[in-house]
Amino acid sequence: MSDTIETTTPAAAPERRRDLAQFIVVAFLVVVATILVVDASGLRNDFAETDPVGPKFFPWFVAGALYLTAALLSIAILHGSIPEEEGGEDIDLTQRADWLTVAKLVAVFVFLIATVDLLGWAISGALFFAGCSLTLGSRTWLRDLVIGTALSVGSFYAFYVALGVPLPAGILDGIL
Repeated sequence: MSDTIETTTPAAAPERRRDLAQFIVVAFLVVVATILVVDASGLRNDFAETDPVGPKFFPWFVAGALYLTAALLSIAILHGSIPEEEGGEDIDLTQRADWLTVAKLVAVFVFLIATVDLLGWAISGALFFAGCSLTLGSRTWLRDLVIGTALSVGSFYAFYVALGVPLPAGILDGIL
């Protein structure tokens, strides 16, 4: 009988991987934040001198949030935080793109652009919603038209009343 003692060496600790390509996102965040700071520094408070916040606050706030996000992302990258790989979608990648559907959607968008001044947002928006719904597979055109009308008239009044932004009324001018 032989007594052999096996010596095992401790396994080397796995090296932390770092996805340094994420620093492209960090650089983009820093560039956008810097553009905001430079652009906001040229703003003047001539129109509302009694305003305690002033026009520079919001761009500086957003720039600060972007700088903070860039810093936190940099720390996470250096600590080895790697995003989880996407599991994929439930689609067949061998199937070709449906260019007819894309063309129909483009046509519906072009129709909206061409008719919004003439027909107005309420009518063009309703037809736009119904056209997109039908193009994407809906078979209930009357329901789509009713929902589109509700959405377009609702958004018309939301923009006009809540935001003070008048959308084109078109042929319904004086009615809406």
